[in-house]
Order: sequence, then C-alpha cells, then structure tokens
Amino acid sequence: MNKYNYKLIVIVLLVSSIWSSCKITKPYTKPATTVTYREPVNKDTTNMATMKWSELFTDTNLQQLISDGLAANLDLKIAVERINQSTVNLKLKKAAFLPSLDGNVSVKESRLAFPQGFGLFDQSTQYDLGITAGWEVDIWGKLKSAKKGAIANLLATDAAKRAVQTQLIANIANAYYELLILDEQLKVLKKTAKNRETDAETIKVLFENSIINGVAVVQSEANFYEAELAIPDIEQKITETEHALCVLLAKSPTKIERSSLEQQKLVYDLKIGVPMQLLANRPDVQQAEYNFRTAFEESNVARAYFYPSLTISGAAGFSSFGLKDWFTNGGLFGNIAGGLTQPIFNKGINKARLATALSLQKEALYNFELSMLKASEEVSNALSKYDKATLKEEKRKKQLEALFKAVDFNKELLNNSTTNYTDVLTAEQNLLNAQLRGIDDQSQKLHAVVNLYRALGGGWN
Repeated sequence: MNKYNYKLIVIVLLVSSIWSSCKITKPYTKPATTVTYREPVNKDTTNMATMKWSELFTDTNLQQLISDGLAANLDLKIAVERINQSTVNLKLKKAAFLPSLDGNVSVKESRLAFPQGFGLFDQSTQYDLGITAGWEVDIWGKLKSAKKGAIANLLATDAAKRAVQTQLIANIANAYYELLILDEQLKVLKKTAKNRETDAETIKVLFENSIINGVAVVQSEANFYEAELAIPDIEQKITETEHALCVLLAKSPTKIERSSLEQQKLVYDLKIGVPMQLLANRPDVQQAEYNFRTAFEESNVARAYFYPSLTISGAAGFSSFGLKDWFTNGGLFGNIAGGLTQPIFNKGINKARLATALSLQKEALYNFELSMLKASEEVSNALSKYDKATLKEEKRKKQLEALFKAVDFNKELLNNSTTNYTDVLTAEQNLLNAQLRGIDDQSQKLHAVVNLYRALGGGWN
C-alpha cells in the first residue's frame, strides 16, 4: 500500500470526525410526571413499599407459600427467560462496534480459446487464500443509540420480571386470605345450621304441646335446610381457591395448609410516601419508562439512516497460479479501502422508518403516563377501601350485639306464645347476614393492605 492510500484514509476519517461533531441523535430526558393521590398532600416519604414482604406478611404458612411461589412460579420463570433473551440482544448490539473478519479459500480454473481456433485452449488454475475485514465507523451515533436501546430493553425486561414478582406475591397473599375468609364463613354457616337444627327440634316440642301451630314447624325445617344448602357452595369455593393457589405455586391441585382469620393482624400503620416514589418503587412504571427509552433510541437510529455510513474494509492473503508460488512474496497481496455510502433514493424507506419510530415513541410515552395514572388510582383505591373497612368495624360490632339480643328476645317471646316464628326467622336471618358482612369487612381490610403494598411497588426489594 502506498502513501497515497494512507493519506486518503486519513482524509476520510478526518471528514467523518468533523461530520460526527454535528449531533444527529438527541439526548434522552426522563418524561415528566405529575400524578397525585386523592388523599391530602403528604410530605412524609416513609413508604411501606420498602418493607420486605416477610415483614408485612407475618403468617408463617403464608410466608412458606410465597417462598414456594417465588421458586416455582411459571410466569416468573418465563420473565427470567425474557431477560436472558434481552441480554443476548444487548451482546449483539455491542458486537456491532467490532470489525467483521472472514476467511476464504478458493480454486479457480479457466480456459481461454485461441483466436485462430484449431481447438487449442490456454488453461490456468488460480489458488487463493486470504482474509477480509470490514468495519462500520459509528459517525452519527447509530450504533451507539442501538446499544442504548438494547440496554433500556434489558432493563425493561428486568423490571417486567420484578413486576411479575410483586403481582405474584399479592396474588398468593390475596388467595390465602380469601381461604381464611371462606373458612370463617363456613364456620359461621355450620354453627348457624346447628342452631337452626336445634330450633327445629324445639319448635316440634312446642307444637306437640299445642303452644304453636304446624306452620312454624315446617318453616323451622326449611330454615334449617337453607343453612345446610349454603355449606356445599362455600366448600366448593374453598376447593377452587385452593386449586387457583396451586397454579401460582406451579403444582397439582392439593389442600393448602393455613391458619385462621382470627390469627391475622388487622391493624396496620399504612405509609404511602409521596407519588414521585412510584417511579422508584413500582416495577411496571419502571418498565414503561424503559420502554419509552428504548423507543426514543430507536428514533435516533432511524434519524441516522438519512446520513452517509462510513465503512473501512481490507483484505490480505496469497494468490498464485501454482501451489509452489502460494506462500511466496510474489503471491502475497493486501489492500485497504474506506468509503462513504449516502442514501439517495430508497423508495421512502428512511422516511417511513423515522415516522414509525416517532409514532412508537409517542405510544410508549402515553403508556408511561397511563401506568403512572393507574398506579395512582390503585394506591388511592386501596387506601380508601382500608379506611372504609376500618370505619365500619365499630358499628358492625354494635350491630351484631343488637342482633344477638334480638334473636334471644324473639325466641323467648316465642316460648311464651307472644310472637310467631316468622319474627324469630327474620331475626336469625338478619344476624347471619350481619355476621357474613362482618367477615367481608375483615376481608376488605386484608385485601386492601395487600393491594396497597403491591400498588406502591412493594415485594421485589
């Protein structure tokens, strides 16, 4: 290679460096967030999302279920595989900065006929052995933006995995608490059925002693059967909830070991922090922000396609018309070249690529803003549900006390023939409804705590 070739390459690199000083790609800035909670403005940054899940859920049976779920859940394993795929993609983007290197070996045989004819040919065989190399210089930041986009995509898949984890923990906890609620409802129904069976026997005795008529007898029996018939429905719900929980644990349907509702902590000091912490704590919000970053970098890549690309290529090896001259100085060859390729007419592909990239960028931005709004909504809803359930507790307690007395008074009046069985039946039914609603109040509190913890982004740290 002569000095002229070297000078030419230096000139090309110098021109490229000058062009690259003109910024084609845009620097990334985080999207603005302005969400708030419905509750009064809170300046306390203490946030329950920073608690470990084992600190919030102290039931040892529940802790074991969550640990099993984190180890075996299939959705979580799928999320991990997506991280692996994004990691490989990032390696490919990094490799784009490196030159390519290829080797080749060839044998070419050719015949050249003499002009005079006579069936004479000049036959020759050429033997080639060499390597070729090529390198694209990233003068417009296209490769760098592609690499940044791949990094953001990797971070997005990692955030998605953490989002699956937080949702998994919440789903396991909610299913577990639902089982405790159903157990408590089953206990109340069985006790109610037992009491109504006793009532039916008492009514028969009163009828036999001519204190009440036969209508009360059949009503009491029907009342007993009504309570009995509600039991299988609750038992079926328990079975289905256990099976749903088994799916989360990636195991076949089986019985779930658990404690009881009365053993659960129902009073919590809920710390929600400030809305801006959602971006730091909620994995799905982080995922949406990383997806926006990926789309942003893809638009930078699309812009770079409008400008010329610089490639440097070279080749070296041995070429001769005889094997004996293959590895000699006469058979040695080498060359190096640099060139710029500028798109002139490509059927509007670059414009379409950029328009698509910008549209995807806007879509990703809207998805990010939507994720913040949904996060704010979920936090506000969960906090409101907990507060409303707490407000009902004292009044529900007084209601149950009054209804227990009403049942006792009506039974006493019935024994003295001063009322009919319909009043007793109404009082008992009102008591049962209140008891079940009281259990629902406790359910509302427990589920609200779980959902608030997830809504704030707890469970992955």
